[in-house]
Amino acid sequence: MTAAAADTPLTLAQWKALVSRHERPSRWRATVQIINTLGPYVLIWYAMYLSLAVSWWLTIPLAVVAGLLIIRIFIIFHDCGHGSYFRSSLANSITGFITGMLTFTPYYHWRWQHGLHHATNGDLDRRGAGDIWTMTVQEYIESSRWKRFAYKLARNPIVLFVLAPLYLFLFRQRFASRRASPRERHSVWWMNIALAGMVTVLSLIFGFLPYLFIQLTVTMVTGAIGIWLFYVQHQFEDAYWERGENWDYTLAALQGSSYYKLPPPLRWLSGNIGFHHVHHLNSRIPNYHLEACHESHPAFQQIKPVKLLSSWRAMFLKLWDEQQSRLVGFREARAERRRQAAAKNSGADTEHRRVDAESRHAP
Repeated sequence: MTAAAADTPLTLAQWKALVSRHERPSRWRATVQIINTLGPYVLIWYAMYLSLAVSWWLTIPLAVVAGLLIIRIFIIFHDCGHGSYFRSSLANSITGFITGMLTFTPYYHWRWQHGLHHATNGDLDRRGAGDIWTMTVQEYIESSRWKRFAYKLARNPIVLFVLAPLYLFLFRQRFASRRASPRERHSVWWMNIALAGMVTVLSLIFGFLPYLFIQLTVTMVTGAIGIWLFYVQHQFEDAYWERGENWDYTLAALQGSSYYKLPPPLRWLSGNIGFHHVHHLNSRIPNYHLEACHESHPAFQQIKPVKLLSSWRAMFLKLWDEQQSRLVGFREARAERRRQAAAKNSGADTEHRRVDAESRHAP
């Protein structure tokens, strides 16, 4: 990615002034977005209830559509967590709790964890806070065989985009982190109680097994696409990773968060989250202002987009190469491992020959 910060004379203060114009929430746009998102979602669940009397061949496609809408609902939840969706913190909290229940995610606990992600994105010395497990090439080479296997497994597409989302949303989010404050921990408990009530009511309406099958379908669709979006937003070839002493927030936003250029229908479904570079530059900008902010200054136009058809290449990027400052695949890591082994053996042979020569000339 070509960094706008590198190609323009804008300072950090100028960047902040540029994007701050788009911070102000719009009650009207937020309300319309809730209506045109939650409204169809409720209608689809009603349609699924009616379709059960006809055929599962009607129910499953409807569940897939519901899963797509949950992605947009999650973006509303996400914006509430940043305090950007409404001007009122109470409105953000109420909306965040409701949308969090639909996405099986505790509001305050997730907000805290996601804040850590924004504060550490691209910092090699502070990895592991709400990001995808990323090792450097050298760390991978020096790891045990078991750790390399675990890393490969975690990066396997089936694990990453099918099993991991189910684990994350249905199981992991039911437990609070030990580092969380009382409010974050309590938000997990309250969400679990609310989810128990929602699941009970819907199971009584649909029947337990039909509801379970529908909910799993919805969650799998949402999780796979949601994790993919998050993956592409930070796992592209020329991403940004630096050690703590060299880490820069602005560069991490503009270079370490992609501009995922999606067609209009997908931009709508994903709540403009493809403008992720703008979001990381200023998380107070609501999703319905992200595109306008991106279009507001020529500096943003210099950022090379990640396009839909070419984004699949990100699947082959597994490790951060600190020497080349780019993400590479396992093939490059194996080649580097062989190179280091050869260099080590060559050094050992040279030392052996030196010692042998010295011993022959010794009196």
